[in-house]
Amino acid sequence: MQPSTAGAPSIRDEQLIYMDSPVGRIAIRGTADYISAVLFIDGAATEPTPEAAPLLHACAQQLLEYFEKKRTQFDLPLQQQGTAFQQQVWQQLTTIPYGQTITYLALAKRVGNVKSIRAVGTTNGRNSISIIVPCHRVIGSDGSLTGYAGGLWRKQWLLDHENDHLLF
Repeated sequence: MQPSTAGAPSIRDEQLIYMDSPVGRIAIRGTADYISAVLFIDGAATEPTPEAAPLLHACAQQLLEYFEKKRTQFDLPLQQQGTAFQQQVWQQLTTIPYGQTITYLALAKRVGNVKSIRAVGTTNGRNSISIIVPCHRVIGSDGSLTGYAGGLWRKQWLLDHENDHLLF
């Protein structure tokens, strides 16, 4: 599940589908080989790709299972473009267990440079594979919910959802 940029085709080659969720409409973008984005849609959406690749539908199914509390881990090939540092941060995000949080400082330590805390925060905010690469599990050192591209209300909802621990 490691984010990668190797051999990334252009965005023109990617397909797009949408799904509804308890936190609003979600756009899923990718190819037959990988998922490149899971984004919250608040405004008008572009047209979905007719007959999108099965992998995009598998992603939607896994997200549905997550929202139904039937899934705590994702098993999808992921690929988002970024620097080696960004890839390292995104990879570390995937190691944060379901229902747990860490601080930006702890994440900076995980990537081996405490002084990179601001860069870690910026990279966390540039994650384009929401929920699956769980940037919502990173919080401020004082326990506050700092920044979330999908909106702080979604971050709170996702953390509450995961902390309910009523898995069936």
